[in-house]
This record gives sequence, structure tokens and C-alpha cells, in this order.
Amino acid sequence: MYMHVKIPQEVKDIARKLEMNNHKAFLVGGCVRDLLLKREPKDWDVATDAKPEVVQKLFIESVYENKFGTVGVKTRSADDRLKVVEITTFRIEGKYSDKRHPDEVKFAKTINEDLSRRDFTINAIALELNSARGREHRPDDLLLSHDLQIVDPYEAQADLKIKSIRAVGNPQERFEEDALRLLRAVRFAVELGFDIEKETAEAIKQKAPLLEFIAKERIRDEMVKMIMAERAAEGIIMLEDLRLLQFVMPELREGIGCGQNKHHIYTVFDHNTRALNYAAEKGYSLVVRLASLLHDVGKPRTKRGEGLDSTFYSHEMVGARMATQILDRLHFSKELVEAVSHLVRCHLFYYNVGEVTAAGVRRFLARVGSENIDDLIKVREADRIGSGVPKAIPYKIRHLLFMIEKVKHDPVHPKMLKLRGDDVMRILGINPSPRIGAILLVLLEEVLDDPKKNIVEFLEQRVKELGLLSDNELDELAVKARERKEEFEGGIEEDMKKKHHVK
Repeated sequence: MYMHVKIPQEVKDIARKLEMNNHKAFLVGGCVRDLLLKREPKDWDVATDAKPEVVQKLFIESVYENKFGTVGVKTRSADDRLKVVEITTFRIEGKYSDKRHPDEVKFAKTINEDLSRRDFTINAIALELNSARGREHRPDDLLLSHDLQIVDPYEAQADLKIKSIRAVGNPQERFEEDALRLLRAVRFAVELGFDIEKETAEAIKQKAPLLEFIAKERIRDEMVKMIMAERAAEGIIMLEDLRLLQFVMPELREGIGCGQNKHHIYTVFDHNTRALNYAAEKGYSLVVRLASLLHDVGKPRTKRGEGLDSTFYSHEMVGARMATQILDRLHFSKELVEAVSHLVRCHLFYYNVGEVTAAGVRRFLARVGSENIDDLIKVREADRIGSGVPKAIPYKIRHLLFMIEKVKHDPVHPKMLKLRGDDVMRILGINPSPRIGAILLVLLEEVLDDPKKNIVEFLEQRVKELGLLSDNELDELAVKARERKEEFEGGIEEDMKKKHHVK
């Protein structure tokens, strides 16, 4: 079978050089799949019968740093997808004793042998770049834009037409070779909007425990791709249906069947996935999507009582700790873990027009961080829509954003004080000690109440007064400053939280 495609010049040049040296060249895998689906390929991979050392000799600007026969050829293209084109020698793989890597890799002679080792039919397809038909019609300008032969031994085109993810050959054998394919099946289904073929799905359920053999970093990378897809929430549900979720984020399963109170119409699990769905549909960042998915993960462990009056006191604090454990276990970066955990911890905030003052908003900013406000509001949007309410941003949130804009230049952090730790030491003539931090904490609390006090003269006078206090007296003031309940967490909010059965 043949198809008409436009091949990038960089790929044409590579294929031409291979053919001039009597070697075959095929586009393989995802790029062929995407071309058939009329999607823009994310990368362009070439398979050839030329051995790696031959490829390196033909392409001087290349890198070969693996044992899988893949040579990266530098093209100097302006397109990031084409700056390095990977050329891989046809290969077959031996047994996978560790369920992760082949025990040995052997080079093959034909493209069909190479395709036989691939995971799913939609990836076991090739496009011959130096076909006889192409040479016959355009000998002087090979691969300009003409009919090229498709190599499709596993009926990938039929599966693409019916939107099906099907394993190559025996699905159980494919998953035993590399258990990461269990997650890849779900990821491809989510990214492409496909279903997983019945026999393949049954094999996934049976082989799900093999995920325990897979490095957490590889699982993390697949999860990131899945969560960054538009149908991310369907992916989480599919993981559960295929018995995979327990090996990836088992804590999420605690919300299955966990009913909420009269202010929620969905179980905790359904609510969390619906929140993720909103964040994904809006195209929000990975941090916001993860925080939306995990924002109520602590509810099942904090639930007290049953029915419409059940409570979930401190679920945001428990959830923040759980989110940290989940993401640490998957080896996410420290920065991302802290960002998601912080949003989960802060997602339950109260604001009512006329009840919270500018000072309360400043304390809210001090607690949340001005740089995190946009993401926190997005998580709140996801939380609301995930609860079944029709409006993501009600008037109260719009008014809060107005108040934040109004006070955003006011001091809300010790670094924004007109006086620093060095100044405190100079004024009091003391060396670095815990007293410095305690004094700054007391000063910030006073400035949060009244930003007009953030002037050098006032702060210096207060430092002198605070410097006369004993360590115990100063510590007591600092503790009061640290524990003082800002209006977002004070009496007004406590009443509202009790009314709505949250804390």
C-alpha cells in the first residue's frame, strides 16, 4: 500500500545518503502513526539495515551513547523536532528477565523483524523512504512528495480506523517483556482518544502487578504525559478499571465510594477526577492539574460520621502530606512536590465580601505567597466545577482578586520590610541569634495590620523596644504573631467551616 506525504528536508537528506550507500531507510513508529492520523508528528525516527558504526561514518555529526543501536544525527534544523533525528538499526530483542530491559539486543535483517518487537500495532508500522516506486518516478529528486510504501504487518491501519489500542501478537508476552507498556497502553488511549482492545485490556489486568518492577522515574514520565493530555481524568479512571492505579497512586483509591456531605453530589474519587478534568480542559499547568487531582485526597482519612452531615476536619493538611508522599514516591522534583503540596494545603480558604478586611487579605497573601495566587485560584475553580456547581469563578472570588490587586504592593513578607536582620543586629549591637527572627516576625505582624508602619523610623524604634524584652517575653510575642489567626482562618471562617462541615 502507498500513501502521499510531505517529508521534511532533513529526513529526506538522511534517507538519500543511506540509499546512496545501498542501505534502506524507513520512518517508523509514532511519526508514521501520526501521519496516518493527519497529526503533526512529535519526532521523526528512522530505521535502517545499516549498523550503528556505518551510520556514524556516514553522518559525522552524530552521537551513539546506548546499546540499542540508535544513533542521533545532528541536522542543524531550526525545528526542535528535527535538530536530532534518531536512526536505529533493525533489531530484535531477547528475553526480559527484569520485566524492564531486554537481556540482549540483536540486529535484524528486515523491517518486519524490527516491527515484531514493538508494543502496539499502531506503533508497529513503517513507511519506506527509498521505495522502488519513488526511485522509478523521481530518480533525480527522491522523496520530494510522492507515493511511499507502507509496511503494515499487524494491520495497524485497521486499528487506527476503529480507534483501537491492540498489542502486537500475544499481549501477555508483550507486557511481560516491558511492564511499562501497561501504562503506555492507557497513555496512548488517552492521548489519541482510542479504546483498548478487549484481549489487550484483559492482559493488562492480569499483568498489572508487574508495574512493581518498573523504575519510579519511568512511571512518573508516563503519568506526566497522561495527566498533560486533555482526557487526563479518563486516564485516571481507566487506570483504576484496569487495576493499575493501586500501583501508581493507591491513595486516590481511598476516595472510591467515599460519600461526602450535603454540599457534594459526588464521591471523593469522582470529585477529584472531575476537578482534574476541568484543569485539563482549561490547559492548566502540570502543577495545577496534580493539585486539582490531589486536593481532596485527604478526605477519606479524615472523614467522621456518615451521610449528609459527615465531616472532614483538617483534610487539607492531611492531604498535603499525602500529596508529598505520592509525588516523592514517583520521584518528582522537590520544587514540584512543594508547589503541589502547598496548593493542596491552601486550597480550602474562605472569603466573603464585607467580612474580610484588607489586613486579612494581606495575611492571606503572606500565607499563600503572591506568586502562588493564580495557581491557587485555578485549583479553586477546578474544585468548584468538580463539585457540580455551574460557575467556576463566582463574585466572591472576583472580589478577592480585586482586593489582592489592591494590596499586592503592601508588605506581606519579611523581605518586604524596610528593615532587615542586619539592621536589627546593628541597632541592638548583637550577633546573629534566634532573637533576630523573632523580632522580624513581630514587626511583620504589626505591618500586616497597618502597612503605613513600614517606615524605617517606626521600625527602628520598635526594634529598640523589643530589644529590651527578655528572651521569654520576646518568644511569647513571636509565638502569638505566628499563631495569630488571620481572618481567612479566624473566627468568621471557623463559623463558616462548621456550617459547611469542613475544616
